[in-house]
Amino acid sequence: MEELVYLMSIRPQYARAIMVGRKKFELRRIHAAPLIEEGSIIVVYASGSVKSIIGEFKAKRVLQSTPERIWALTSGSKTGIGEDAWQYIKGARRAMAIEVGERRLYERPVTLDEIRRVIPGWNPPFSYTLLEEGDPLLELVLKRVRARYQTL
Repeated sequence: MEELVYLMSIRPQYARAIMVGRKKFELRRIHAAPLIEEGSIIVVYASGSVKSIIGEFKAKRVLQSTPERIWALTSGSKTGIGEDAWQYIKGARRAMAIEVGERRLYERPVTLDEIRRVIPGWNPPFSYTLLEEGDPLLELVLKRVRARYQTL
């Protein structure tokens, strides 16, 4: 079975923390987006002022529960999850915690401008999206970039 690949928008400070190994879980509210499966690849789009795809990580475990339960399982200094993450998931009906597995930092980030030169009008997802075979971002950009990364 082929691996599932998701593109996830993450604020720059959290994206960096994931890529250097300080943040062990990425928390998300569960909406109508497809639920992320264990073993999937999460391509990291650092939003904000960075506006670049910087790397990826493997979803080691994916926990789904109430925000309170997710917070109890993932918060603390050992996980890199702080109070601001609680503010993000608090009030949701369901929440998800994606444990960061193997990380791969791309040799060079792929900027929003570079992506738009290949795929005019492209915009990153608000939260995350599944990249299916045939998706222009996966086919024209990521497959080439992923061939030249380092594992952290």
